Amino acid sequence: MAKDKDRQLDTVLEVAGLRRDDALRLLGQAMRALEQGQQQLQQLESYAAESQARWNTRASQGVTPQLLHHHRQFMARLAEASQFQRDVISRLEADVQRQQEQVVLAERERAALGKYVDRKRQAVLRASERLDQKFNDEMAANAHRRQAAPTTAR
Repeated sequence: MAKDKDRQLDTVLEVAGLRRDDALRLLGQAMRALEQGQQQLQQLESYAAESQARWNTRASQGVTPQLLHHHRQFMARLAEASQFQRDVISRLEADVQRQQEQVVLAERERAALGKYVDRKRQAVLRASERLDQKFNDEMAANAHRRQAAPTTAR
């Protein structure tokens, strides 16, 4: 029975460890997604800056009103794309935060279960030691009675 309980406790502890491992895996995925999102934003902003620099060079030579209009539309679309990517990054940052919280919760649960398992095992060990001590005390008392019995019969 004690072995079954011990195995059950080990299984519960193992499951808690697996939950923590899953939370860590999900955190890693969220962090990679955030990093990719930040890289995409950087690429967008770099592209917009390069486009504006090229435009400035070209505009210094003179441009048509229609070309100016198209450039402004293009830059507005790049600005919208950058803003959209900032919004994506905000959601990804929130996801990373949630995953970090899940890792902390999973680790706390695993640690608490580990302490519980340790306390249970210590309690079983103490109970076993008490039984051993009781058995040894009874054996010593019986041996003493056997030795004392012949001396009183004489």
